[in-house]
Amino acid sequence: MNASALAAVVPCWSCKGPVASRALFCSVCGAVQGPGAIDHFTRLGMTPTFDLDMDALERQYFGFQRRLHPDRFASKSGKEKALSQAQATSLNDAYETLKDPMKRAAYLLTLLGHPVDLTACGTINDRALLMEQMEKREALADATTPEQVAKLAVEAESEVIACQCHISAAFNAADLDGAGHLCIRLKYLAKLAEEARAKKSRITRMP
Repeated sequence: MNASALAAVVPCWSCKGPVASRALFCSVCGAVQGPGAIDHFTRLGMTPTFDLDMDALERQYFGFQRRLHPDRFASKSGKEKALSQAQATSLNDAYETLKDPMKRAAYLLTLLGHPVDLTACGTINDRALLMEQMEKREALADATTPEQVAKLAVEAESEVIACQCHISAAFNAADLDGAGHLCIRLKYLAKLAEEARAKKSRITRMP
């Protein structure tokens, strides 16, 4: 997947010379290129895996974005300015997806031919997951003291981290069904953790 994308070569729009599909600039004439039809991992020069090195991801992303800073294209043609902006937008999309564990898992599942829908807002189909979330939300709703809410917030954050570890293990075991189920669970755990943090912030400000 990654290797084939890296090997793809397209002609430069300016000089028609060969350009790798993920290259920002033509190695022949130096003209900025438009974003190729490649996956997010390839775009940022990362191996397609759930267990990404976050420091390496940031280095790649910010390194590329520095090369596309608008100041570098102030004297360029309108087309080159538009292409540099398109590249920057594509890099942003890739970075925002890969830095988030839930989005990264869902994207990787899609690349592996096992898509999972994280946008659905309907009823949870998994009864065990439904009951788990109902119990956790009820506990959060019933919490009235800062100590109770803080405890639930810590527990929620811990479960988010644990779920991410389980997703990693599922991918490493090539258990895509399991990874998909855990990805959905992570969505609800992350939402619960967010709500717990918000309630903790509200309740600690109360007189």
